[in-house]
Amino acid sequence: MRHTTLLVLSFAFVALTGCPADSVDTTSIADARVLAAESEATVEGYVTVAPGTFNSAIGDQGFAIQDDSAGIYVSVPDVLDLGIGDHVRVSGRLTQVAMFTTLVADPADVEVVGGSETIAPQQVTTGGVDETNEGLLVEVSGALTQAVQDDSPYGFKVFIDDGSGEVQVFVHIVDGAPVVPLEGLDVGVTITAVGLAAQYETTYEVTPRMASDLTIAP
Repeated sequence: MRHTTLLVLSFAFVALTGCPADSVDTTSIADARVLAAESEATVEGYVTVAPGTFNSAIGDQGFAIQDDSAGIYVSVPDVLDLGIGDHVRVSGRLTQVAMFTTLVADPADVEVVGGSETIAPQQVTTGGVDETNEGLLVEVSGALTQAVQDDSPYGFKVFIDDGSGEVQVFVHIVDGAPVVPLEGLDVGVTITAVGLAAQYETTYEVTPRMASDLTIAP
């Protein structure tokens, strides 16, 4: 009898609202990104950057997600048990952190909703990393134009150019070591870097997540 009553109530809710009882009103990430600062939004997407990867520079345990429309960095204070490709729903507050669009959330407002998908990086020219692809997983290739710059304790700066304009590849530090190996990164060599298209103040950058995100051309 209890189950029958619950089922009837559930159908009644759907009939009145047109939505399942457990539905959540979400917005696309692209729409969320253009909301005014301090606006609240609920978005869904697939994890492209694991929690805590950018802690050395950003100082939180955040992660990044992406849907069919755009991507965004999610700032949380605690390391969550999320893997790349996990499908999550996040409710939070939009803000700018050093001009980097960020969704600030409480850990309790991050929910794994099932399913997984590995997001392929979008190929972008070095001069094309900008606001239009900030928050997305991207791939750039180019020749090193400068010696690697040590920006400890935050990370290391690598500059490359494919002829369209120079871009900074910012290598964060994870567990005391750069997230990608820096050996062989000499001026003039060509590399391919995969990472989140990010921004620090007026500088757009590509931020690798793991060792395999950076390769040196033979």
